Amino acid sequence: MKKALIFLTTGFEEIEALATVDILRRGDVDVKTVSLTDQKTVVGSHGIPMVADLLFTEADFSATNMLILPGGTPKINDHEGLKKQVKAFSEADKDIAAICAAPMVLGGLGLLKGKSATCYPGFEKYLDGATLKTQEAVVVDGKIVTGRGPGLTFDFALQLLEVLAGKAKRDEVAKGLLLA
Repeated sequence: MKKALIFLTTGFEEIEALATVDILRRGDVDVKTVSLTDQKTVVGSHGIPMVADLLFTEADFSATNMLILPGGTPKINDHEGLKKQVKAFSEADKDIAAICAAPMVLGGLGLLKGKSATCYPGFEKYLDGATLKTQEAVVVDGKIVTGRGPGLTFDFALQLLEVLAGKAKRDEVAKGLLLA
């Protein structure tokens, strides 16, 4: 079973985090939510509290196949430990996904140089060196998946499921959600 970690910080976009977790779990991916704060309860951008499965210090990165960064706030770019892990995943040629504002983390680390990417409108300036595909819902370039924003989360999450579990599993989950 593939494993993924999705990171929550104060102001995270609830749709992007929760829908992605839901879709991946429907597809039999072992996905855990990880708080980037010092508490497991993290409040999203619309005041919805979510109890994370783990604190950042409890996460097992060695057994993880994909890191997922939801948007909603540029605060996700403030966590040095997360940036260190994202960089390590990139160096190990492991999967990394970011949606909305979160691709700014990848851009700031130089991981988008020479790659195609998308993001929430207004965050393009943070995607240093990327070929912008801002009209695309989801962009896959090698081991990096970027998504545009909250209304396109199902597209993003289904693409992550395809990366982790294959097209047949993606199609099965999409059909069950009446998306196919």
